[in-house]
Amino acid sequence: MIEGLSHMTFVVRDLGRMSEILTGVLGARQVYSSEDQIFSLSREKFFLVGDIWIAIMEGEPLPARTYNHIAFKIDEADFDTCVERIQRLGLEMRPPRPRVEGEGRSIYFYDQDNHMFELHTGTLAERLERYAKGREAAE
Repeated sequence: MIEGLSHMTFVVRDLGRMSEILTGVLGARQVYSSEDQIFSLSREKFFLVGDIWIAIMEGEPLPARTYNHIAFKIDEADFDTCVERIQRLGLEMRPPRPRVEGEGRSIYFYDQDNHMFELHTGTLAERLERYAKGREAAE
């Protein structure tokens, strides 16, 4: 049975550039680099974001941008700092989607390989509570 999330892998053109994004925006800590050795499909690096293992591997980028994304929880007090970090790295930010009050705020941005990331201030419990209130109001 599933015990939890093991890791996430992103295939990227430039390991160095993605390393900057992970460390500069997400505060990741690099824990491994294959350098010129290949143990998997290509050169790779491993990072920890909190206790989440993120692997990046050299390869061809995604052909197009979609709304598929990974979202990381951030504190509301860190929202503006995160926006500044993203802007400092010259990453493209996507306008936030319309939200109902109480759902939390989000920052959406793309890396150079068409992966979309979200930094979100809310939690699942808060969102479900807000949606339940909206349903009750509509009835």
